[in-house]
Amino acid sequence: MNKTLRQTVIAGNWKMNKTPSEARDLLDGVKKLCGKTKWCDVVVCVPYLDIPLAVRTLKDCRVSVGAQNMHQEASGAFTGEISAEMLRDAGVKYVIIGHSERRQYFGETDALVAKKITRALDCDLRPIICVGETLEQRDMGITLEIVGAQVKAALTAVPEDKARRVIFAYEPVWAIGTGRVATSEQAAEVCGHIRSIVRKQYGARIARGVTVQYGGSMNAENARELLSQADIDGGLIGGASLKPEPFAAIVDASNQ
Repeated sequence: MNKTLRQTVIAGNWKMNKTPSEARDLLDGVKKLCGKTKWCDVVVCVPYLDIPLAVRTLKDCRVSVGAQNMHQEASGAFTGEISAEMLRDAGVKYVIIGHSERRQYFGETDALVAKKITRALDCDLRPIICVGETLEQRDMGITLEIVGAQVKAALTAVPEDKARRVIFAYEPVWAIGTGRVATSEQAAEVCGHIRSIVRKQYGARIARGVTVQYGGSMNAENARELLSQADIDGGLIGGASLKPEPFAAIVDASNQ
């Protein structure tokens, strides 16, 4: 991390977990343990139904609320979808876009991800843009090519004056929810590559200010080493965000 140049962001991705009644204790715990954090931005990306409760619970502390997905259009006949305008009006500040589970299970393409990024930025939401390779792609030695293509596709939607508002989350698909973690060297290499692509498109000044997270089974035990890498500016946390204490330990690990 380099806190003098860019924000450190620790974001929890609850995925499809926690009913509103179940979410109350978790939100109270996060507020108690992380609500006064000043050395990084803390975000909880909750299911849609939990958003109103999360916004109310966290309104007087330093933890922000994020969503896990959104539709690319402002409104229309899209049954079951949620727009960026709806999220913003509900008090959401961040939104995850292009998570590998969305790409894998719901067929989201790079082109669709780019449209969502545009809509998020137009609605003053900060997009957390997920990129990452499969195990087969890593074994083939094409990790940088795969991730690079995803980043380049995402940046087609980002005007220069909004580039510093995007967050990239490198999530190797083979490490998400598996307990396997990229080594700090592997994670740093890819995060550095992401920043180099941003640099080529927008220049060094903007690239220095863009937050790049690592996801993929970051936990209380490995967070400090991962976050000590120069180009890793935070984490997108899955399973470890579903209990207040492990999540708070990761937040504490970013205080270095």
